[in-house]
Parts: sequence; C-alpha cells; structure tokens
Amino acid sequence: MDFLSPRARAMAISAGATAGPEPERLRFDRGLVTEMVAKAPARFVLRAGDPLKNLPIGEGFTHWGCVSSAPQVNDLSGGRRPGSQEDFRRFVKLGHGLNVIGFFGGYPVEPQDLPPATRHLDCISDFLTLTDKVFHPYCLGATRIRDALDLIRLARGLTEDELREGPQCYTVVNSSSPLRYDAPMLDGLIEMALANQCVCFTPFTLAGAMAPITLAGALAQQNAETLAGIAFAQMVRPGAPVIYGAYTSNVDMRTGAPAMGTPEYFKAAVISGQLARFYGVPYRSSGGNAANAPDAQAVYETTFALWGAKLGQADIVMHSAGWLEGGLSASPEKLVIDAEILQGIDAAFAPVAVDDESLGLDAIREVGPGGHFFGAAHTMARYTSEFYSPLLSDWSNFGAWTAAGSRETLARAHDLMKALLDAYEPPALEPARAEAMAAHVARRKAEGGALDA
Repeated sequence: MDFLSPRARAMAISAGATAGPEPERLRFDRGLVTEMVAKAPARFVLRAGDPLKNLPIGEGFTHWGCVSSAPQVNDLSGGRRPGSQEDFRRFVKLGHGLNVIGFFGGYPVEPQDLPPATRHLDCISDFLTLTDKVFHPYCLGATRIRDALDLIRLARGLTEDELREGPQCYTVVNSSSPLRYDAPMLDGLIEMALANQCVCFTPFTLAGAMAPITLAGALAQQNAETLAGIAFAQMVRPGAPVIYGAYTSNVDMRTGAPAMGTPEYFKAAVISGQLARFYGVPYRSSGGNAANAPDAQAVYETTFALWGAKLGQADIVMHSAGWLEGGLSASPEKLVIDAEILQGIDAAFAPVAVDDESLGLDAIREVGPGGHFFGAAHTMARYTSEFYSPLLSDWSNFGAWTAAGSRETLARAHDLMKALLDAYEPPALEPARAEAMAAHVARRKAEGGALDA
C-alpha cells in the first residue's frame, strides 16, 4: 500500500511495516496484519446526543443512514441544483424526523455556498443543533477532525477524558483504489484513533476501473486495502473501534460510470459481510442507485442494494435513503420513499410470534367455514397503524385513487416531506453549550479554519 502521509508511514514502520524501495510504499506481512486486526473490538456503541438513539455496533442490528456527500440536490420544487446550507439543514431535519433513519453518514448534501475552509464548522454545528442522532465528520485532515471532536465535546458537556471513553461519532476513510491511502485521510484517521473514535475503512473498488474486472479480484483488492487500514488504526491505538467497509461494484464499461444495485453489487455486499465476520469486526455496506430521478429504476436498484446489505448482515448501511445518480444528487422525496422500503425490510426481519393468541384458533372457530375475518374480534383488536402506509394510502383501488387526484408517488412523497418539515422540532440543547459551540466556531473562523487539506 502507498501511504502518502509521512507521519503515518513513520508510525506504521515503527509498528512493524516494511518500507520501500518505493519512497511512499509500505508492505504489511500476513502475521503483522493478523496480529493488528485481532486487536480491533468486535462490538462497541456509537453514542448519540440522545442516549436512546445510541447505535449498538456488532450486536446483530442493522442501522440505516441518510444519503450523504451528494454535491447536488434534486427535488420536485426546485429541480437539480448545487447544494446549499439551507438544503443541508432540510435533509438533517428530515433524517431527524424519520425514525427508521438511525444516523447521518456525512453531509446529506454538500453546502456549496459555504467556504470550504470553514464549511465543516458550520455543518458540524448544524448536526449538533438540529439532530441528536449519530453523525459523521469528514476525515479530510487532522484539523477538521480536531474541530469536530471539540464541537462534540462542547455540545455534549464532555471532558477530554470522557470523550475518549467511547466513540461519539465515526468517520469514513476511503482508500484511493488501487492500493493507496492519501495524506489527509491518514492524518485525520490518526486523530480519530488517538481519541478512541470510530473509523470505517471503505475502498471504492469498482470492477474494471479501480479494481480487477472480476468480482473475486475486486474483492481481494478490497480486502487488502481494508485490512491495511484496520491494521494501521490498531498501530495508532490498540483497541480503536473500526468498521470493515465495502463498496465493490461494477461499472458501465462504455462510459466508466459506477453501476449500483446490480447483481454484482448484491453479491459483493453479501461476500463482504462474510469477510468482516471472518476477521471478527463490524461491517458497513451501502444503498445506492444510478438512476437520474426517483423513478422505478431508482427504487428497484436501491431495493436490490439494500437487500444485499441486509443479507450481508451489515451493522451500518450508508446512503440508505435519498440517493440518486450514483451519489451525484440527493432527493428529499426519494428519502421519504426509501424510508418506506427500509421499514418494510425491518418488518420482514422481525420475529413472527407463534403462541395461542397469534395462532388465532378462536377466530377460526368464530368465523367458521366460508366466512371472512374483516369483522372478527381477533382482527379488530389488531387493526392498528402498523398496517397503514402513508405513501400508499390512496392506492386502495383505482376509483379512490382517481378521486384523490391521481397523484403519483413522487407528488405524494413531496407532500409527506413537507409534513415532516412542518412537524420538525429541534432537540434540546443547553444554552451554555450552544454559546460555547458558537464561540469555538467564531474563533476558528477568525483563524482561517482548516488550511491543512
């Protein structure tokens, strides 16, 4: 692996990696990788602002994340356009209000109206003010990570030692496939590991582009890149929480564009989960699609990707809802539509109760041969909102649908999105903590923000 950070190379060499002869290249032998990866915890808790929204990692739960890192927003009212801070805040409010969304995997949409050097200060402040769910600061240099951890500490009233007791956030380190980690990512991950915060290592191994065109070859390269990152995190701080991340898929060989929600993506997601369990570390996968609009293609590709992640037993699934265009745009309407898909997947994996009550033998006796169960006492006692889908509620039959205005899915999702925003209430934040955050942001902006990456 090429490590482009001199600080990271020196730390890795002192821990047993072999240098050169190429100046930036390191070699990790099998025994060193095995020894280091064994130090990584199999389970931990990602702590949220509200302890009730903590995410247990490695305990068999799948947590769904909001779309992240899209440069564009695409919605029914404004069309496709560069993301702004207003758009960013709107997505955070929507993700906060949707109970199936457990965390934010980076900025839902990039607020391009904010200066790059200080953008992280505004975005982390917005996360800490507008939601109390787990979120993800970008690993773009040591300075941005230090700022994020300082703001988390101030918002949650933590000392430095309390911050280090367990991960208060996580970040993603992407290898520059093939076989390279860049300097900003490495320098940021060092700060995260030293602070005992969670790092998810995710190669972007697209078969035929940044990895061999065969699925086995792409996964072999993914595995090498991920394990090198996990091993290095343990060199920085033994026991640092890490996640085995995977994003292996194929590309359109005519254009080079990433393809998502394909059979290859599905198989890679399942196999990656098997690899993570083999090494005894938690697993991250992703949703995604390559559609340009929240249409049928977007839904079936997203659903296929999500099922691959779920069957791979992913602990966290980034980009689960709201993603379009292979990550180039975020759609609030798609976020609402995908939330229903996620609820359906969760319901499909919920245990089926089998007892005297659920068997319904009394109801069968009550109705008898040739009857129906609509009005049976057993039915009426269980006729609750869990069988009601807001998005599909006016699909009862064609006549009722046309009488309701013949609205398509996108229009109904848009109305639900507006209703969620109207109902939004920010989480409680002590005034003194908010003032401390604001003072930190003002001081860091005056100093110029992040100038190291």
